[in-house]
Amino acid sequence: MGVTGEGALSERMGIEVLEAAATRTVLRMPVAGNTQPYGLLHGGASCVLAETAASISAALHAGPDRAAVGIELNASHHRSATSGAVTAVATRVHGGRSVVTYEVRIHDTTNRPICTARVTCLIRDSSHSALPAPPTWA
Repeated sequence: MGVTGEGALSERMGIEVLEAAATRTVLRMPVAGNTQPYGLLHGGASCVLAETAASISAALHAGPDRAAVGIELNASHHRSATSGAVTAVATRVHGGRSVVTYEVRIHDTTNRPICTARVTCLIRDSSHSALPAPPTWA
C-alpha cells in the first residue's frame, strides 16, 4: 500500500502500510535507522509505529468529515529488536462517536512480541477544526 504520507514522520521512519481498515491496521517498519545508540530498536520508534497504526484506523473510523487526534498512548516494551523489521497490528477495542481505542501489538520477524500499546483517539468534526483533511491510504 505504501507509506502514510510524503514528508511525514512515518515516511522518515520507513513505515509501510500493509493493511488499513477502521477495525484493523497493519504496518511494518525497519529496525535500521530507528535505533538508539546501542543498536536496539528505540522505544520511541515503537511508540510512533503504534500511534500511527491506531491513528490510521481511527481516521477511517471517523470518516471523511471528521478528524481523529491521539489523546493517550501507553506502551510496554517486552524485548529489543536489532535487525530486520517490526510489524504493528492495531485492533479496535472500542469505537464510539467521540472516542476510539486500539490495542497495538508489535512483533519482530519471528513473531516474538516487542511491544504492546494502547492508543486512544478523540474524534472531532473537521469543519470545527484547523486540522487538514486526513490522507487517503490506497
